[in-house]
Amino acid sequence: MNGKGPGSRAGKSSGRGQRDLRVRVKTAKGRKLSSKLWLERQLNDPYVARARREGFRGRAAFKILELDDKYRFLVPGARVVDLGCAPGGWCQVAVGRVNALGEKQGKAVGRVVGVDLQEVDPIAGAEIHQLDFLSEGADDLVKQWLGGPADVVMSDMAAASSGHRGTDHIRIVALVEAAAQLAFDVLEPGGTFVAKVLAGGAETEMQAMLKRNFDRVANVKPPASRSDSSEKFVVAQGFHGRGIAADPDQQG
Repeated sequence: MNGKGPGSRAGKSSGRGQRDLRVRVKTAKGRKLSSKLWLERQLNDPYVARARREGFRGRAAFKILELDDKYRFLVPGARVVDLGCAPGGWCQVAVGRVNALGEKQGKAVGRVVGVDLQEVDPIAGAEIHQLDFLSEGADDLVKQWLGGPADVVMSDMAAASSGHRGTDHIRIVALVEAAAQLAFDVLEPGGTFVAKVLAGGAETEMQAMLKRNFDRVANVKPPASRSDSSEKFVVAQGFHGRGIAADPDQQG
């Protein structure tokens, strides 16, 4: 860097105004305005540009990076399962942080398993499987692939959008609840569950369920999450273990 800030004389000498610093996308004939706005947002998103520079498969990688910077659950030696892992950005982050490739000398070597309904391109240091996590026996398969119970279960999954905000909220809450149920089956006591939800009013029961089963439950919107998005992330830490029933009706 040469120290020439946006207000310096050198910064003004090009004759370009602030408006020229943004990439503009012309609306092609037949292109929907929403598509044009989405493309323009992508081209001007600093996290998208940073993901390209740093070799991540998408901007979502920075969401899990920021969450882990705050809550420190992706530690060397941890066993991690990423549900709905496509395109793989969260797995890429986990590989580096849990030392899955053994590149951090003197640190424990972790393990990362990603599962998704669709095929995902290989990721160095991660074991990727095409699997419906809702299927019978999925929990046993996950533990088999991990070589034991998980320390972290994480999910950036979102249900297919219906275009109706209320419906989409209910669907993603149901998806998070299902992911949490798998987490109860595969997590080691003391483990962490991280999942994306949409802000709304239908997650009260899901939040209560997590609070019964974990020591601490936080709801966070990391900086990488777009300000106009209703998404947030729940980070539940200190899993009580399989002896604590996930369903309140089963508790004595």
